[in-house]
Amino acid sequence: MNKFVYASILGAGSLALAACGSDEAASAGAADADPITMAEVEAAQSAWGDGIVAIGATFTEEGDFSARASEHIATHYAYGEDATILFKPTLAAEDQFRETTEEALSYFVGTEGTEDGGFAIAPYTAVRWENNGTVISDSGDMAVAMGNYFFTGTDGAETKVEYSFAYEKDENGELKIVLHHSSLPFSAS
Repeated sequence: MNKFVYASILGAGSLALAACGSDEAASAGAADADPITMAEVEAAQSAWGDGIVAIGATFTEEGDFSARASEHIATHYAYGEDATILFKPTLAAEDQFRETTEEALSYFVGTEGTEDGGFAIAPYTAVRWENNGTVISDSGDMAVAMGNYFFTGTDGAETKVEYSFAYEKDENGELKIVLHHSSLPFSAS
């Protein structure tokens, strides 16, 4: 990778880390003991996709899809008392940024009277990831991945979405999303 691009990505990762309100010294100490690996990033991506499919399946089966989505958010995102999560969902225009668990839940399952139609209850049958690149900081305390992910609908059609995700480990050594930005590809027409 071009050294300038690598340095820019790491710089952006450092800014995301600082913006997420993490204690850099504590995070770096934890990472030194157990740095993030590429395999962990790929496993986190796969588990996130499986969770989106599970929310939709629970909705289709008329189960408690809201509880399933809340579990998904708690499992994959670093929302908490001292954390700021940078989350810009694909289908959000009026309320572009989701800074709280409640705002994220609204996006995933929908809220009447808002733009949120329930992204995760579409439903989808699969989520496929194509990483353009993943950068793990030199200290191993943050990973940033960017690329395309593809959501397969019940009709078999795939929807391509662009993403950037940044991950940190929590106190239990589990990867948590601290930055999630996704958007539909640009169309000139």
